[in-house]
Formats: sequence, structure tokens, C-alpha cells
Amino acid sequence: MIVSRFAPSPTGGLHLGHAWSAIQAHDRARQHDGRFLLRIEDTDATRSRPEHVAGILEDLAWLGLGWDELSVQSERLALYDAALDRLREDGLAYPCFCSRAEIAREVAASLHAPHGPDGPLYPGSCRAIDPATREERMAREAYAWRLDAGEAARRAGPLTWTDELAGTAPVEPLMLGDLVLKGKDRPASYHLAVVVDDAAQGVTHVVRGRDIMPSTHAHRLLQAVLDLPEPVYRHHALILDAEGDRLAKRHGAPTLADWRAQGMDGTALAHRLRAGDLPAGFSFDR
Repeated sequence: MIVSRFAPSPTGGLHLGHAWSAIQAHDRARQHDGRFLLRIEDTDATRSRPEHVAGILEDLAWLGLGWDELSVQSERLALYDAALDRLREDGLAYPCFCSRAEIAREVAASLHAPHGPDGPLYPGSCRAIDPATREERMAREAYAWRLDAGEAARRAGPLTWTDELAGTAPVEPLMLGDLVLKGKDRPASYHLAVVVDDAAQGVTHVVRGRDIMPSTHAHRLLQAVLDLPEPVYRHHALILDAEGDRLAKRHGAPTLADWRAQGMDGTALAHRLRAGDLPAGFSFDR
């Protein structure tokens, strides 16, 4: 059985790009009598808002999408802690005491700072701290937990991931470097939580935008070292605004709630999207 999911963060209103992704995930399951899950990814407690959760439910119902299961990440923290404990016990996670400012200074001072798809990566400053110093600092300083990506890659060996649109590709395990597993002020990172949840909920097909594709390399690495099943991926085209930029909450993209308030028919909009027909001013990133 195909099990897909839509997993928005309740940090703002959904926009057309979210609708496009939710429809594809919904239809991927429904076309094969599968299950479609809605997961609210609210581990960012400083930005998540109950009113945005309510808005997500209203938006999906307005589009004519129904779900078979609703889950909330803040109610699943024990699962993420258990996964982190395993990585720690296996020697694949280490505490990181660095602030963003310290990381930026170190990267700026380095001639050989590792780079990822979005710029410089964390240079691994805390990876080699000796155990005694590490324990002493943990007793008095705030810290995050990071993945030792190099060691994880060595143990996992060569990996691939499969995309329904792009085919099979080799995993680049160091694409995101020593990514954060648990933040100083966040109970689980996006990367750890999404991998754990997909496995625990039996998700077989992960449908999401191309912009998340770099994260898939890290997610396959985490799946491998945590002995979790590998889903099939479908990284779809993005929707762009009139300036050719990807839609984003932080850039003030028009929300579905705005259109709903103006009297637009959500079901009709969903049908248009399925047919590849976008409202004026929007285009697909082909």
C-alpha cells in the first residue's frame, strides 16, 4: 500500500506552492487506494502558532483534500530522543557548543571551509573535543547535538536513493555536513524528526519540492545508520512568482487564506493545479 504525507510547519499561512505539494501527495496515495497522512511539524516552538495549525486544516479542506491520519510532532518527542540516544551510543553524535556567530567567524577565517548547496557548512569545530573537556563543558554550557557525518558515511557505505521523476542517484553523504540533530532550543531538528516520523508512520512515498532534494542525501544517511526503511521519493517542480522566485512564507507569498477570503473556489483551484493550469502571475520551475 502506498502511504504518502503532507508535513507543513505551522509558522505561517500556506501558499500556492504548499497546495501544489499537498495535492500531489494526496493524489499519489488516493490513485492507488493508499493512505494520505497529515503531519504538523511544530518542533520550532518559537515560531509555531495554533492559529496556523487551524489554518492548515481549513486550507486543505477548502482544496477538497481529506487525510487518513493527523499527527503533531510536538507529541512525538520521545521517538526523536530514542533515535538520538541510539546515534549517541553508536558514537555518531557529538555535542556542539558553537554559536552561529562563532561558526561564521571560523568559516570566514578558513581558506578551506566545506561548502554545501546553500553555502559554507559547519566546519566540525566541536567534533574533536576530548571526552573530559566535553563533559565539563556540557555541565555548564548550552549545546546542540550534531551528526558525525563522516563517520556515519564510513559505516553506511555507498548508498543510493530513488526518485520517481529523476531515477536512481548516488547519495552524497556529506552534502549537508555535520547537520544538527537536536538544537540548543529545539527538541529535534527537521532532519532527524522527518526521518524518524516517516519510518514510524510507514510512509512509502515522500512527495516534496525539488528544493528539498539536497536534504534527501542526509536523510538517506540517517535512514541507513538508524536501520530505517528507504521510501521512494518524488521531488516535484516548484511554483514561481512573477519575478521567477520560489514561493516562500518569508517573502510574503499570497496565502490560500487570502484567496479563500476573496471567495475563490478551492476545489476548482485544485483541479486547475492538477491540469497544470496556474493562476495569472505564477509559473512552474521546469
